Amino acid sequence: MIYGIGTDICDVHRIAASLARHGDRFAQKVLADGELATWRERSSCWPDRGLRYLATRFSAKEAFSKAIGLGMHMPMTWRHCEVTKLPSGQPVIVLHGALKEWFDAKGLQAHLSVTDETGYAASFCVVEKIQAK
Repeated sequence: MIYGIGTDICDVHRIAASLARHGDRFAQKVLADGELATWRERSSCWPDRGLRYLATRFSAKEAFSKAIGLGMHMPMTWRHCEVTKLPSGQPVIVLHGALKEWFDAKGLQAHLSVTDETGYAASFCVVEKIQAK
């Protein structure tokens, strides 16, 4: 059963402006440790790829927060929600801390899609309630 649906589109130029204004502190606020390491690696080799990576993660977390119905209110935090990928390349949400406990207690599962194109990053998230067998 569908618990919630969230979507988000992010202007990559807004992310660039936030980075210019706040420096690495912006990325440190939005990204979990693993994401932060990937962002730094990509940014050092390919700045545009690093910027789009940050924008897709921002967008995915916004979409997820909408799908669970919390927005950016506890226990939802930027850093407790991590976007990783399976070996196939499929993006997945990995949760940490109180957010993971809350999500697991509700018996929820998330499905995520992310994309980016030059100036925009977009994400779509469906959260479902797992049916008891």
